[in-house]
Amino acid sequence: GRVHAPRIPDHPLIAMNSPLPLDPSLPEPLARREFLRMLAAAGAATLSMGAPRLLAESEKVVQPAATADSVILIWLAGGMAAPETFDPKRYAPYEKGLSYERVLSTFPAIPTSVDGVRICQGLENIAQVMDRGTLIRSAVQPDLGSILHSRHQFHWHTGYVPPQTVACPHIGAWMARVLGPRNPVMPAFINIGQRLEGVGESEELKSFTTAGFFGGEYGPMNLPFPEEAAAAVRPPKGMDAGRFVNRDREFRRLVDATPSRDLLSDHQHESMLRSMDNAYRLLSAKERAAFDITLETPEVQKDYDTGRFGRGCLLARRLVESGARFVEVTTEYVPFFQWDTHGKGHETVAKMHAEIDRPIARLIRDLEQRGLLDRTLVIIASEFSRDAMIEGRPGSQAKDQAFNKSGIITSPDHYGLHRHFTGGTSVVMFGGGVKKGHVYGATADERPLVAVKDPVSISDMHATIFRAMGISPKTAFDIEGRPFYATVDGKGVPIPIFRG
Repeated sequence: GRVHAPRIPDHPLIAMNSPLPLDPSLPEPLARREFLRMLAAAGAATLSMGAPRLLAESEKVVQPAATADSVILIWLAGGMAAPETFDPKRYAPYEKGLSYERVLSTFPAIPTSVDGVRICQGLENIAQVMDRGTLIRSAVQPDLGSILHSRHQFHWHTGYVPPQTVACPHIGAWMARVLGPRNPVMPAFINIGQRLEGVGESEELKSFTTAGFFGGEYGPMNLPFPEEAAAAVRPPKGMDAGRFVNRDREFRRLVDATPSRDLLSDHQHESMLRSMDNAYRLLSAKERAAFDITLETPEVQKDYDTGRFGRGCLLARRLVESGARFVEVTTEYVPFFQWDTHGKGHETVAKMHAEIDRPIARLIRDLEQRGLLDRTLVIIASEFSRDAMIEGRPGSQAKDQAFNKSGIITSPDHYGLHRHFTGGTSVVMFGGGVKKGHVYGATADERPLVAVKDPVSISDMHATIFRAMGISPKTAFDIEGRPFYATVDGKGVPIPIFRG
């Protein structure tokens, strides 16, 4: 059948407290091989570990009052350029012979429902719901050297810079482990829209899409195609109940007899079996109807349906309504596609605007109309921003091959902000107790477009999300005698964007 049964990842990614060095000066293929070797080693080490235990000191930590019950993370994978979306700068329309130095945004700014706050043309629907949330314009990331996408995506999703020494849990797994399910039948953590095979960098993607040392029962239910989600929670066609029970029993026997069983700790093995119990229980529950987006009216389906991402937003709304705790919806990371714009930047981003604008705005309005937005934190984020000339480290002034030596744009293919930039990124948060119609932080008006007011680190961003969900960033587990905190060393500080 197509029932979700979480499995042990081939290479769960590595995380603990002390990053192992990865020399960014190494040639890319060699660096990637070394990176994967470290992932594999840490994954194997994690699978043999016992059950993590809440540190005694964490029992004394005062947990904040939750302002949200659920999270929907909208992940614009590949590097959403802030000056092309939520932080418009000086606009320069394309013309042959245009100097790259004149281009800060390739889309003009448009007004929003918040006086004085503007975002980029192409996001007209989102502009009309900006009064429901907070726009953070000063998120920053460290320069992580080579393999930027894999490492930054891992860092954002787990809070830890890779590679580390044990498999680090995704932030959704933290929610599942610490808070538990909102509905015992519904998976607490669901990942929508990202294929884990056949899309490039598959092992790196798998590495942070995991519950890590928490165990398989806290990992995500992966639904790459929203339109096929209903089939994933439906027993195989033509199979009666008795035969299905026998198949489940046989599958468990095979899992227990697998050669890798000797590598698993009892905790990891039992956690995997509990995840199978959870999947089996969902098959006979009424909540499985939440996975069927065709139960929505044709009008609603059409409004969301800008593609796989839009259908994923509709599915996310239905899952949260039925009790999911943490749902991630992604535009999907595939190297050099979607937001990974290393060429034809303006043209590609215009298409991405059209893909995300209507579904996100409709999601916010639907949650609000159903009385769910106040207790659902919706986050729009990406691993870093982009700029036309700066790669990674702010101020490095490295020029892309798209520009000739004179710095002149000679083709529309070169018009757009192609290169990775970590000095200032936008994140948007709706609902979940955050301020409405609020802007936090700012970036420079001229290059380099670094955060110049209230910079927000990944640790502080995670602390803010945990704060909304009622989890202290100092919460920690004992992993083989070593402390592992919700934010690195427990030092993340929530940013002051909450109401009241």
